[in-house]
Amino acid sequence: MQGFLWFFLLLPLLELYGLIKVGSEVGALSVVLWIILSAIAGIFCIRMAGVATALSVRERMARGEVPDDAMLTGLLWVIGGVLLFIPGFISDVAGVLCILPMTRYWLVRRMRRGMPQADIHASYQRTHTRHDAEQHEVHVIEGEYERKERD
Repeated sequence: MQGFLWFFLLLPLLELYGLIKVGSEVGALSVVLWIILSAIAGIFCIRMAGVATALSVRERMARGEVPDDAMLTGLLWVIGGVLLFIPGFISDVAGVLCILPMTRYWLVRRMRRGMPQADIHASYQRTHTRHDAEQHEVHVIEGEYERKERD
């Protein structure tokens, strides 16, 4: 917990130091343009994450699969977009790592290691079958009928 506190205190200082150093080497205008372009790319990633996640979830559900990887991928797109939106080179590198397919796949696998594995289909079927059976008891009324034809 204390490590995160230090990280969030030191990250803006490191970003500012990096911007000043790079700005003194390549020029302030280049750095400002880079910040603007990375912010636009971040906004684009955040907007596309919703569409891409929705399409991926829909595709997986059509195949009968659980869409957990698609949701984690969408989450990484949003995290990458936010990191690109933050001005600075360190956050830009971290944001690009969240967006690149190779590293995104690796990050999704790492994130899944910490999650408990659950069979969603089986638990859904067990709960809803038992619930439906309790709610919809079948009442059979026995009787006889006779069909009469009209002239």
